[in-house]
Amino acid sequence: MTMTYIAILVATLAQFFIGAVWYMPVFGKLWGTIHGFDAVSPDMQKEMQKKMPPLLGVQFVATIVTTVVLAIFIANLPTNWNVYALAGFFWIGFVVPTQISAVLFGGTKPEWVVTKSLIMAGGSILCLEAAAVILKVMLV
Repeated sequence: MTMTYIAILVATLAQFFIGAVWYMPVFGKLWGTIHGFDAVSPDMQKEMQKKMPPLLGVQFVATIVTTVVLAIFIANLPTNWNVYALAGFFWIGFVVPTQISAVLFGGTKPEWVVTKSLIMAGGSILCLEAAAVILKVMLV
C-alpha cells in the first residue's frame, strides 16, 4: 500500500466532520456546561466564536498529522493485519491516556473529569476508526 494525498485529505476531512458533529449537535450543550460557556454573556460568546477560526486551523493541521501517522502504519502493515484493531490500539494506547492527562491536569472541575474524558475518548475513537476505514479503502 502507498499513501496518497487524496486519501489523507479525505480521512482528515471525515475526522473533522465527525468532531464537529460530536462536539456541537451531539454534546455541544453539555460541553458548553462543562467549560462554563453557558454562564458567559452572549457578547462574550460572540467574541469567543470570532477567535475560533485560527484554533480550528491548528486542529486541522493536528488532524492531518494524526492521519499521516495512521496511514504510514496502515501502508506498511502486513496484509493480514486488521487496520481497525490498529486504530483501536492507537486510541487505547496513546490517545486515551493523553486525553485523560489533559483533563486531569487541564483545570477541569472534578465533577466533570469522567464525563469530559468519556466525551473526548468517544469522539476520538470514532474519528480514528473512520480514518482507518477511509485509508483502508483508499490506500493503493
